[in-house]
Amino acid sequence: MLQVSPNGFYTAVPPFTLFSEVTEPRHYRRLPDDWLVGVADIINSTGAIARGEYKAVNMVGASIISALINALGHRDFPFVFGGDGAAFALPESEEQKVRATAAAVQRWANEEMGLDLRVALIPLEHIRRAQHDVLVARFAVAPELAYAMFSGGGIAWAEDQMKRGHYAVEPASAGTQPDLTGLSCRWEPIDAERGEIVSVLILPQPATRPQDFANLIESVTGLLGGTEAARPAPERRLRFTWPAAGLEYEVRAMRGKGSYYLRYAERLVFTLFAWVLFRFGISFGGFDPALYRADAARNSDFRKFDDGLKLTLDIDERRVEELARVLEEARRRGNAFYGLHRQSQALMTCIVPSPLMRDHLHFIDGAGGGYAKAAEVL
Repeated sequence: MLQVSPNGFYTAVPPFTLFSEVTEPRHYRRLPDDWLVGVADIINSTGAIARGEYKAVNMVGASIISALINALGHRDFPFVFGGDGAAFALPESEEQKVRATAAAVQRWANEEMGLDLRVALIPLEHIRRAQHDVLVARFAVAPELAYAMFSGGGIAWAEDQMKRGHYAVEPASAGTQPDLTGLSCRWEPIDAERGEIVSVLILPQPATRPQDFANLIESVTGLLGGTEAARPAPERRLRFTWPAAGLEYEVRAMRGKGSYYLRYAERLVFTLFAWVLFRFGISFGGFDPALYRADAARNSDFRKFDDGLKLTLDIDERRVEELARVLEEARRRGNAFYGLHRQSQALMTCIVPSPLMRDHLHFIDGAGGGYAKAAEVL
């Protein structure tokens, strides 16, 4: 369970519950001056996806969030998952711990997953000096869980600085292991039910007026009949088989330097037990598989705002074409850049500090490249 942060800033931000209000300024608060912004992504993630390593890409993309949650004692802080990476913010007083954690995750990603994760940590004062800002809101998907939304242009600027090689965190020494307890991807890929799984990125063009961009986002959500109607991971579509599809990656995320095969055997037995509970609907030790499945669907982050709108949707062909038309018109008018990528399935990657609590995190991306491919189009 995520605990209230000691400084109280983030958890004191009043949550909102209607995603259609995601661009409304009244929901956002400026980060305190003495905070850091962190950004991370996988170098050449599109190449890894082309090799069929999309599960590994999502696992590594979520790993920095998982490791920080564990390193900070499950304290709540703002973050957003981006498919092949993440962005987050924390007080400068946590810099040493954050830097060490990020360095360990980079080493693990390279040694265990064969992927190169780059991370940058940037003081907020540098972002503001560059005439950008970072504001945060809390979108409550449930009474127990709210996801962070970022605006102000500072995250996008930080990502650009990271790609230029600035503010880089160096990987830890060989063999360093982060604590990735709770990181898993056991759910099977989720087939589209309405037509296609569509990954969408919508960013404002440099000269776009905030109100024009807000109007575009309102048009998009209205076109979809509300984003809830396009949820790609409803409860009825979540399937858990055995051996679990992401078992190998879960084993590689386990802490310790023991034998891979012993770790695999342990996870094999553990996930068999979990599969039996789900298959036969057996409650055990306070764990209710039906409630957990419902919460997994409820807690999924298929819609988010991170200096732009990011959506993973299950929609029919007509809505895909209409969405593309609206976005192309916005591009021609100078109001937005966009990327749109179609695929047949969605993926869910999970962070579950405790299966007995209801605030477990479930990150959604497209199974055929998702946000990384949409970004390539954009």
